[in-house]
Amino acid sequence: MDLYTEFCRHTAELTPETGLLVAFSGGLDSTVLLALAARLAREQGCAVRAVHIGHGLQAAAEDWPAHCARVAESLGVTCQTIRVQVEQGPRVSLEAAAREARYKALAEVMQPDEILLTGHHLDDQSETLLLALKRGAGVAGLAAMPVRKPFGPGQQWRPLLACSRKQLETFAREQGLSWVEDPSNADDDFDRNFLRNRILPPLLQQWPSFNRTLARSAELCAEQMELALELAEQDLPALLNQAGGLSVNGLQALSLARRHNVLRHWLQQHGMYCSRSQLQAIWQELALARVDAEPEVRLGRRSIRRYQGFLYLPTDGATPHPLTSLSSGEWLHCGVGQLRLSPVTQGADLVVGLEPTRLHIAFQVSGLRARPAGRSGSRPLKKLWQEYGIPPWQRPHIPLLMQGSELVAALGLFVCKDYTPESDQPGWKLEWEPE
Repeated sequence: MDLYTEFCRHTAELTPETGLLVAFSGGLDSTVLLALAARLAREQGCAVRAVHIGHGLQAAAEDWPAHCARVAESLGVTCQTIRVQVEQGPRVSLEAAAREARYKALAEVMQPDEILLTGHHLDDQSETLLLALKRGAGVAGLAAMPVRKPFGPGQQWRPLLACSRKQLETFAREQGLSWVEDPSNADDDFDRNFLRNRILPPLLQQWPSFNRTLARSAELCAEQMELALELAEQDLPALLNQAGGLSVNGLQALSLARRHNVLRHWLQQHGMYCSRSQLQAIWQELALARVDAEPEVRLGRRSIRRYQGFLYLPTDGATPHPLTSLSSGEWLHCGVGQLRLSPVTQGADLVVGLEPTRLHIAFQVSGLRARPAGRSGSRPLKKLWQEYGIPPWQRPHIPLLMQGSELVAALGLFVCKDYTPESDQPGWKLEWEPE
């Protein structure tokens, strides 16, 4: 396999306007990557630059920024060094903490018109898959590393993912490239190093195509992951209520695998990832709790709660703040969203007689009663919240459009009958966009 041909195959969609940002550690993989990117830039006229992240974790690394600068200069590329502080939290490995700090720094310096290139290769993919097996991961973990994925303001590409480390080393020696060797790579206390140094060599000696076989399994798992995602996206909308709650009855109607799939997808949409045992705990302790109970399960720093047969993910969110006056035609922010009142000649939401300067936004007004349009009588707001299925923790965040001491509308929920115009009448268009 010609390495440059393979590199060009994975970068064929690039345009001259697209810049390349190479994550440059100075090691073999990123040195080969930078040499390939520099050649592509010369031939196609696109911009390329390198960024070296200094973690400050070992004395040997102090000389690496100067080495990276020299190598980049010899290839006609500028190299920026960024030093980061690695903060290792509880149950977080040093490898994971360093990786998080590294990617955070890369995302901060990446420009919107750039693509981040990283030098992950076929051996890295095998290690990632084996580590996922060790953790007991599902198809998402077994899919290992994708060739492309969203990153920062753009995307991260791994154009060398189908190439072995041996191929990269052969290329580097043929091109006369120099690179640094990380002393920590010899430390088998790190899981990845243990696999790289002790496990994969005998496997490859016994089965030379083992890396490519693992990569094929990862690709198949990635396909299954895409199917699971498509299925979850089909299932989820029908299970959600207006307040974003997930229906317990709707989940019970699904098969176990399909239920876990949509529940996991719902949590991931909110930045929450859980194990299979945690999914089972959520179901047992929340969904199957007594009907009159209001249980809660903690998952990291977040909580999951149940109310009136729906699961919710309460969040502090933005702080609501009242608006003492409104202006016609302007978007106005009240902390939990924004609204706009505009005059219209037909299809109005509010009667024509309202004057925006007499309106204001309030939260948690005690003693209010309301008669939503289409209802036969008024009820206390607390009772209406229960009827609309609004969990107690969300009620303080509902903006109340008021005229004096009278409720005009609960934004996002209803307009009071006295302020609802006849169909196709002029009046005010009420637009509400929640955070």
